[in-house]
Amino acid sequence: MGVVVSRRGWALFAAMCVIWGIPYLLIRVAVRDVSPGTLVFLRTVIGGGVLLPLALRAGGFGPVLRRWKPLVAFAALEIAIPWLLLGNAEQHLPSSLTGLLIAAVPLVGVVAGRLTGSGEHVSARRWAGLLLGLVGVGVLVGLDLGGLSALALVEVGLTVIGYATAPIIMAKHLADLPRFPVVCAALLLSAVAWAPYGLTHWPHHVAATGVASIVVLGLVCTALAFVVFFALIAEIGPARATVITYVNPAIAVVLGLLLLNEQFTAGMGIGFPLILIGSVLAASIGRPAGAAAPAVADDPDRLAASGAAGS
Repeated sequence: MGVVVSRRGWALFAAMCVIWGIPYLLIRVAVRDVSPGTLVFLRTVIGGGVLLPLALRAGGFGPVLRRWKPLVAFAALEIAIPWLLLGNAEQHLPSSLTGLLIAAVPLVGVVAGRLTGSGEHVSARRWAGLLLGLVGVGVLVGLDLGGLSALALVEVGLTVIGYATAPIIMAKHLADLPRFPVVCAALLLSAVAWAPYGLTHWPHHVAATGVASIVVLGLVCTALAFVVFFALIAEIGPARATVITYVNPAIAVVLGLLLLNEQFTAGMGIGFPLILIGSVLAASIGRPAGAAAPAVADDPDRLAASGAAGS
């Protein structure tokens, strides 16, 4: 309370809202020509490769690889599996709807924290937020159910669960390690995992828009995103930084409507405000469930939060 956010803080915040609001649009465009598995491979190769010098300068991968079990779990739940599921889902769902459904991550994060014993006490207010958010998800999906793929909805639901639980692993096992080696290692591990598929499933033709989408996903929405996100955390703290989770879906909707001619449905108009309000209430006490506290609070070179919003 009473803390003034600097102009740099606001600029970083606005940049992150856009950077992690546009992947849904870009994924939707890319999977027209590239299979989701190949897209994950290319995105992680580009992002991991760009972050590699920063990781090496921060001390390399020795301490990170000594904790390979939580690292593999984090990479699988935050990157390797969710990005595949998102690509599969967006072959059948509008990018705007996908972005709105991902807004349920804070809701699932609160529940996951309670189930694993790592969350805070869930007060009546937070339970009300959870219930309101769940109603919002039901409205969002229910009013448009006739034209939606059930499998795609399940894939987005699993993505939400992955994004909500990965930060718990980060908070418990990896939060005291330097930030860039952890993220870079997770990206490169995911790239290695998808390499056999990616290298044997090249598309016959990729439109210029598809190529541009892949490059922007790798360079901007992955590599640059983490650089800016960690700078934002150092500037305003992890709790405030995770507020971007509530803004990204709105960016996804606007871009889908303007650039892909997607329809704004009644489900979106009614369901998203309920999800947004529910998420704010559910995460209103203490840290948002999607944020991992830094082990050394005054050391900005330690990993302060997971990119749970970074689809």
